[in-house]
Amino acid sequence: MTTNQFDLPRAMLQVLAIGILILSALWIVSPFLAAVAWATTIVVATWPLFLRLESLLTRRSLAVAAMTITLLLVLIVPLSFGIKALVDNSHLIVEQSKSLAAFRIPEAPTWVASLPLVGTKLSARWHYAASLPPDELTAILAPYAQQLALWVVQQVGSIGMLVVNFLLTVLISAILYTNGESAGRFVLQFARRIGGQHGEEAAELAAGAIRGVALGVIVTATLQTVLVAIGLLVVQVPFAPFLIGLAFVFSVAQVGPFPVLIPVTIWLYSTSGATWGTAFLVWSLVCGLMDNFVRPVLIRRGADLPLILIFSGVIGGLLAMGVIGLFVGPVVLAVAYTLLTEWVSEGDPNATSI
Repeated sequence: MTTNQFDLPRAMLQVLAIGILILSALWIVSPFLAAVAWATTIVVATWPLFLRLESLLTRRSLAVAAMTITLLLVLIVPLSFGIKALVDNSHLIVEQSKSLAAFRIPEAPTWVASLPLVGTKLSARWHYAASLPPDELTAILAPYAQQLALWVVQQVGSIGMLVVNFLLTVLISAILYTNGESAGRFVLQFARRIGGQHGEEAAELAAGAIRGVALGVIVTATLQTVLVAIGLLVVQVPFAPFLIGLAFVFSVAQVGPFPVLIPVTIWLYSTSGATWGTAFLVWSLVCGLMDNFVRPVLIRRGADLPLILIFSGVIGGLLAMGVIGLFVGPVVLAVAYTLLTEWVSEGDPNATSI
């Protein structure tokens, strides 16, 4: 007579082998994980648009080609605008670089001293900087300029890798567009295998959260860029097309347009006086802060989740994982929220969501 006994060493070795296999697979594909994550986000966010385009063109291959070309234009068009702006304004760059030697910081506006808490100290420091002769000011700013130059060189050096990652993202997106239904069925089967019906609902909610975040990020960045463009064109700042494109990139990256607006505000104070400078400063605050109010509302239209959950996912994901965290953060919180509420309310018909 034999009895079935649990073979602990064998079970441990099986788990260890599976763990090593998973880690090895992740290690091999780790150079492509960022591109896969971005491609999945792009395809999920634009899938309804892709289906409409497919029905319009009647062939999937044409729709895939159209979406791929569109993604490539997202890279090519801003680069061409930036290069054109630099070439067209090359003489201004030379003139401005020559005038930096005689640059003087203007006196602070009168309202700076009336600011609560920091007004007096800020006005005193501003007056000290404005009273410095150009050679002393240059000596003080030289170390910061050197650090800025090193940072620019580092960023330029990484442009090649950025382009490669973008092209890889476009290639993976084209593959996912071509086999979208099969990939979607696999994800739903995998989610159902893990969590049953709740797992499938969580996967669908994750797709809705990705579309909502994409809607909120792109539409908000577009609105911010339109307002920035209006302000830059009104004050007739040099390099306006390049700065507008840069503001859109910063807005999509969730940095906001302030890196573009702050130098323009300083330039206006020095060239056009306090009236235009202050007016543009107020306009800059409107452009830079509107995303905190518009984006969560737009995201909620794509995913029916509490506003505080969406806001926490967007900000927390951005701080934890960078730009891709904008999409990963709300998705993780959305899935966790759904599973938690389903588990709490299971068997209780009177349960309500928080």
